[in-house]
Amino acid sequence: MSYQETIKFIREKFATNEFIPLHAPVFSGNEKKYVLDTLDSTFVSSVGAYVDQAEQVMAQISQTQKAVAVVNGTSGLQIALQLAGVQRGDEVITQALTFVATANAIHYTGAEPIFIDVDLDTMGLSPKAVEEFLQEFGEKRENGTYNKKTGKRIAACVPMHTFGFPVHLEALLRVCEEWNIPIVEDAAESLGSYYKGKHTGSFGKLGVFSFNGNKIVTCGGGGMIVTQDEELGQLGKHLTTTAKVPHPYEYVHDQVGYNFRMPNLNAALICAQLEQLEMFLANKRALATEYATFFEGQGMKFRKELEHTKANYWLMCLELENSKERNAFLKLSNENKVMTRPIWQLMYRLSMYQHCYRDAQKNAEYLEERIVNIPSSVRG
Repeated sequence: MSYQETIKFIREKFATNEFIPLHAPVFSGNEKKYVLDTLDSTFVSSVGAYVDQAEQVMAQISQTQKAVAVVNGTSGLQIALQLAGVQRGDEVITQALTFVATANAIHYTGAEPIFIDVDLDTMGLSPKAVEEFLQEFGEKRENGTYNKKTGKRIAACVPMHTFGFPVHLEALLRVCEEWNIPIVEDAAESLGSYYKGKHTGSFGKLGVFSFNGNKIVTCGGGGMIVTQDEELGQLGKHLTTTAKVPHPYEYVHDQVGYNFRMPNLNAALICAQLEQLEMFLANKRALATEYATFFEGQGMKFRKELEHTKANYWLMCLELENSKERNAFLKLSNENKVMTRPIWQLMYRLSMYQHCYRDAQKNAEYLEERIVNIPSSVRG
């Protein structure tokens, strides 16, 4: 199949000769109504009914006990790591094949990422690679697992559900439980994704979602921390609201907190978006089915969900034969105003993370050279 035929097919699917973005937001519900209601109420900042409503709805969707609205997914991940017990000088296992926010959030806590390889089928953190690393470098002590080589505590494990495809959670949970390492799920891309009937973000000690402008649902920015531990969630709410102790008029703060609150204005928008989530997901699954049929046996592999999982198909992707073919497709599609993007540059290629430990990264480097995202928006 020629790349021109692929570009033509994508244009037909989106029924336009104009520029086709990678993932555009859709505001077709109560967005204006709820935002205007917020303006009329004058509660546009951190206190308001829509913040409470957004948290309640996200707890229901994610099948968790407590949800905490935050200003964006990155700040949510930073706080989730802190709630999981990560401290300055610790180490955190994660993947190098991820958006930079994953590594940055670890860095914000004063910890350092350990980059472990991904699985080819999920494009997410490999339980087998994590286990191999821990068997070689891990040392169990009374207060946790330590890295024998560095002497530092391995305080958490952060898998990222790449493009909404769940990692092998059951196996990863088993490994991390054996080594007494809490999991914090970077579920930023996986709202609406399930592993064996349970929503991503609900498996670890905490999970974090993003509502950035390019996500399935958006409020411009925004994010949500979720957990099955209601007490831990309450602490997360306290920390993200400047650790202010309730008082009729005094300003009392009992620890160093963060101004990571989601404004009520943004919460109104996300409430309207969440009302349409199932429709958005169904729309995207229909597009994924059409893509899968088109690319079947054509030399470009369309990435599909695995057995026992339900992916949200946030950003749909193709696997090309090699980096040369990848680059040729990227160049031609973008020249023809069909937005495509390569998968992220591996974190240890970035100057600020070059010094961090990494394993062989065979699978991550294979995917880095071949994976391309194609237009994945909800269609009208």
